[in-house]
Amino acid sequence: MRASFQFLVLLHLGLSTFTPLIAQWAPTNGPYGGYVWAVAVSETTLFAGTLGSGVFRSTNSGSNWMPVNNGLTSMTVFTFAVSGTNLFAGTYGGGVFLSTNNGTSWTPVNTGLTDRIVNSLAISGTNLFAGTYEGGVFLSTNNGTNWTQVSTGLTNGQVRALAVSGTNLFAGTYGSGVFLSTNNGSSWTPVYAGLTNGYIQTLAVSDNNLFAGTQGGGAFLSTNNGNNWTAINSGMTHNNVIALTSSGTNLFAGTGGGAFLSTNNGTSWSPISAGLTNTTILDFAILGTQIFAGTYGGGVFVSPNNGTNWTPVINGLTNIDILSLAVSGTSLFAGTDAVGILVSNDGLSWTSVNTGLTNSTVFAIVASSGRIFAGTWGGVFLTTNNGTSWSPVNTGLPNTYVRSLAVSGSSVFAGTGNGVFRSTNNGTNWTPANTGLTNTVYALIASGMNLFAGSFGTVYRSTNSGYSWSPLNIGPSAHVQCFAISGSNLFAGTLGAGIFLSSNSGDNWIAVNTGLTDSHVYALAVSGTNLFAATDPGGVFFSTNNGTSWTSANTGLTATDVHALSVSGTNLFAGTGGDGVWRRPLSEFITAVEMCSNITPSYFNLDQNFPNPFNPTTTISFDLPSKSTVSLKVFDALGREVSSLLAEELTAGTYSQRWNATGLSSGVYFYRLRAGSFTETKKLILLR
Repeated sequence: MRASFQFLVLLHLGLSTFTPLIAQWAPTNGPYGGYVWAVAVSETTLFAGTLGSGVFRSTNSGSNWMPVNNGLTSMTVFTFAVSGTNLFAGTYGGGVFLSTNNGTSWTPVNTGLTDRIVNSLAISGTNLFAGTYEGGVFLSTNNGTNWTQVSTGLTNGQVRALAVSGTNLFAGTYGSGVFLSTNNGSSWTPVYAGLTNGYIQTLAVSDNNLFAGTQGGGAFLSTNNGNNWTAINSGMTHNNVIALTSSGTNLFAGTGGGAFLSTNNGTSWSPISAGLTNTTILDFAILGTQIFAGTYGGGVFVSPNNGTNWTPVINGLTNIDILSLAVSGTSLFAGTDAVGILVSNDGLSWTSVNTGLTNSTVFAIVASSGRIFAGTWGGVFLTTNNGTSWSPVNTGLPNTYVRSLAVSGSSVFAGTGNGVFRSTNNGTNWTPANTGLTNTVYALIASGMNLFAGSFGTVYRSTNSGYSWSPLNIGPSAHVQCFAISGSNLFAGTLGAGIFLSSNSGDNWIAVNTGLTDSHVYALAVSGTNLFAATDPGGVFFSTNNGTSWTSANTGLTATDVHALSVSGTNLFAGTGGDGVWRRPLSEFITAVEMCSNITPSYFNLDQNFPNPFNPTTTISFDLPSKSTVSLKVFDALGREVSSLLAEELTAGTYSQRWNATGLSSGVYFYRLRAGSFTETKKLILLR
């Protein structure tokens, strides 16, 4: 009893800073991987620069990764450079950032850097060079504090690669080959005799040899500082060379079709892709006897034996764009951009399930009677064994850009770039179901005898299994991205116009956007009377009154570019655009606060909850004599926050708030109301 009394005193004084017992949104354990544009080593620390998720750091050879983005305002990182304790990151749109503490914090260093898209970085002594998207090359002699453009003679400002060899500085351009400077960039000379492909993506130096990787032309070698070039592609079966690096006598090439090794300066190449589940290699880094590869979609891989075998090292590396989520039984499936499909057991772990899936961009997943269909950029795929293997089912499907799927009875419908197609035999054959509908279909949903298709500016309805369609006027600016059904209500989420509601099967629509501060809606989900909306960049919103009003529900959600939602068991899952899948208990989405009376009370007051004891729901009422910013939270007996029921501004009046304690154990809890300077706490008892 004494401990409870001390806790109450702390709450009344407002001095408590308790660690939440149950986080509201929490990351699941993945899925891990993603788009790694750059990898670099600083002493024994490994860094990964990603597309949209900033920088990750590993201090144990990639076994674990953690984001290190404090101060990094541009989250797409194309390149790194290391000079002593200085780590430089070249970014998309944010220029160059410097860290002097191993990535713990970053500072922009861009004075004089007029092109902030930095493709490449190179260091020569005390000189730091930046190759930019259109502005050519820039030089800093003071660790990025100031920059000067050094592009005289550089006839192409699109510099994709930089390399240093002694006093020679080389710049690889996109379209005009290689340029050489012997005076720290003050002047440049073209050096591309024999270079039959001028689209340079990477440069590497090994002793007196200079190597260039091109887009579409393979690899080239120069032994005389670029004056002459020779193609070196024997054994290299893919000619899009994105990355080159050397280690001793070994030369590694990363391509759009895997990794290759040469032990004779490129005279011949051998494929070394065993274990590489993603074969688009964007960069390499060497750490001791290990070589690391950053890939487009698969994260980072490591090889301890010069590429003979590769193993993914992605734990903690959350940089996957989740495009779709779906539930089949107790399994949660995630469709991704470029990583295929992953399956999870309630988010505890994720497993890649891509056998037979020949296209890895998965826009839609739908489950029906033990069968799971996936809509991809390469058509429809079917699994009958929970994702263990997939088979293409595209006969009769002339357009394989499949954005949406729906099941109605024994029929499966696919929304494509050329309208809707129907299969009555689980995808074995498809027939067009497009009379009156020829646009790209981004969303499909079945409701009783009705089938709805969402396109740009229009919703279409079919009452005869897709044999014919009628347009429904939802509004000219409504690019329909998703649907949801709750009872007799049909909701349509759009990109730019928010959410629309029809209560008469689409005949009439009204906008329902009060409180919805982001009008770009990518997904909708329903659980009971709760409706959830995924937006980018506004995160997740929920409504308990059929969209009449919306409340932001992003506490704990550090990634608010949400593109997919799904309800599985007692949890709501959110798929983000680069930060994996997040989970939140549905019990936390309690009924919105209800105004019981708009008569202005005389004073602030917090009532005793009713009923008390309770199981598992109870109602908390309170009075506000004036407009106030209100916080209502629940704590356990140790002072740990277990639920945040309310955090918003309310007008004067009497209110009630329902709390669902599902998932919590029996015991004494405390609820605290803060309204302006008023604070009061009371005890409540959960008795199961």
